[in-house]
Amino acid sequence: PMECFLSQPEEKQECPVKAKRRRKKKISDVLQKSPPKPGVPADLQNLLTQHFGENRSVIEIEELQLSDSCFFPANDLTHSFSSYLKEICPKWAKLRRIHKEKRSVVMLVLCSSALRSLELIKSMTAFKGDCRVIKLFAKHIKIKEQMNMLEKGLFHIGVGTPGRVKALVEQDALCLNSTKYMILDWNWRDQKLRRMMDIPEV
Repeated sequence: PMECFLSQPEEKQECPVKAKRRRKKKISDVLQKSPPKPGVPADLQNLLTQHFGENRSVIEIEELQLSDSCFFPANDLTHSFSSYLKEICPKWAKLRRIHKEKRSVVMLVLCSSALRSLELIKSMTAFKGDCRVIKLFAKHIKIKEQMNMLEKGLFHIGVGTPGRVKALVEQDALCLNSTKYMILDWNWRDQKLRRMMDIPEV
């Protein structure tokens, strides 16, 4: 008698499928989809809460809250730097005239780099008139040099980086008592597309 064999279906060899590597989302991709928007007071408040939230008590965090009246309207991105300053500070000529205190400035502009500081100084020519501007950043300028300049001269506007401004304030070389305006260069991004507030050291 002939034996009958049931033919079993051949097992298909499964070829290992390469798992697709997920492409990391770059900040440039995010920026392409979202146009730059003017900063609002809540942005700064959230940043302060995030930064100090873990180390401070509830009462201390409440003390860090700034009321909306502390803020000027942000640049709606239709203004040049000079025209924005003219809008928020219409009495600049008077403020400049009455400012007589050394080691201080009436307006302090904070930005993320020395190159950006120079850019902003050039772009405020129409606003500043003949008032004196001091560069408050570390590139090619020693801190002692800046301390001497602040001690001997009278300056109306200071433009610089947070690190150097902090160092000058801590050493009592820069006094903020007569500072009426503090401008944060909020939206500008460096070569790595980081804003000033995205830099961990800041």
